[in-house]
Amino acid sequence: MSTGILYHGLGVRGHVHESTHFVRGSIFFWVRQEPESWRCSACGSADVIGRGTETRFFRCVSLGRKQIWMVLPVPRLECHQCGVVRQAAIPFARPRCTYTKSFETYVLDLCRLMTMLDVARHLGVSWYLVKQIQARDLAKRFAKPKLKKLRQIAIDEISIGKGHRYLTVVQDLETGRVVYVGEGKGADALKSFWKRLHASHARVRAVAIDMSKAYIAAVKKHLPKAVLVFDRFHIVKLFNEKLSDLRRELHREASTLLEKQVLKGTRWLLLKNPENLDERRNEKQRLADALRLNEPLATAYYMKEDLRQFWDQPTKATARRVLADWVARAQASGIRILQGLAKTAAAYREGILAWYDFPISTGPLEGTNNKIQTM
Repeated sequence: MSTGILYHGLGVRGHVHESTHFVRGSIFFWVRQEPESWRCSACGSADVIGRGTETRFFRCVSLGRKQIWMVLPVPRLECHQCGVVRQAAIPFARPRCTYTKSFETYVLDLCRLMTMLDVARHLGVSWYLVKQIQARDLAKRFAKPKLKKLRQIAIDEISIGKGHRYLTVVQDLETGRVVYVGEGKGADALKSFWKRLHASHARVRAVAIDMSKAYIAAVKKHLPKAVLVFDRFHIVKLFNEKLSDLRRELHREASTLLEKQVLKGTRWLLLKNPENLDERRNEKQRLADALRLNEPLATAYYMKEDLRQFWDQPTKATARRVLADWVARAQASGIRILQGLAKTAAAYREGILAWYDFPISTGPLEGTNNKIQTM
């Protein structure tokens, strides 16, 4: 085999072919590294002397259905610069890898066309090796994405695995890219993100978050000019949780068996949007019965539906009047849970109204978080 075939066919430079062996359907090319190309694998110095060899096998790109292996007695070199003995640098393979760079590229190309398990079966390697190659490539390309063009972002936390382990995720809402994942939750999980963001000189205009005090304080400190947009889905979720609490409270205080039977099992009916109630299961009638029997529950339910209309107003000024009216009615309702929600809405009024300046939410990030949890 010529040196040209080694270089152009297998991506091997600075080595000389010595012999070829055929073993059980595989082809083994024995090569040696020229002393002129010896380099210290740590500092790259050529001021080295040989101290023996260690034979290593490297998987190459297949030839048809035949596996190709490169067998190289890797020189052990004593570096006069470092003063230690190490294996020589191997230009055609990454450190501590049993395959060539060209084989790695071939695996990544196949992964775009088939599953990792299919690639492993096709090449006769383990699924873990294919996964390892793909993970390294993803880390290289996405571990530290550029932040300079960030304009609108969403921040949220997710719980993964057991033992209350949390991750804090930041997503670019314009491109859908996850730009940061931090261990833990709260402001501390974002420390390294703020450092990278300041270094990038990005001009973030809006941030979608829930009403977490830790996130609010962190964003105001590090992005004082950015607009805080409180996520509409978290607001509705908070209301639904309070509505469920009210239903349970009323069920406990119900004085008659009929009231208890009507209230029992209505949790999901209260949380559903009216247009999603199933006529075949008589859900509309069951909900109407529960609301007719209990005035506080009916008031809270219709207030929930009124709150949904806030995000459908034609202008921000109209939305401001709608929200002010809703807060006033909730405060006057005499229902403790509604009064608490009114206090929250009034305190976070500007962040809720900011949706009309930047109609963004953490919704796309919630979908990404579900994928992370699945993985």
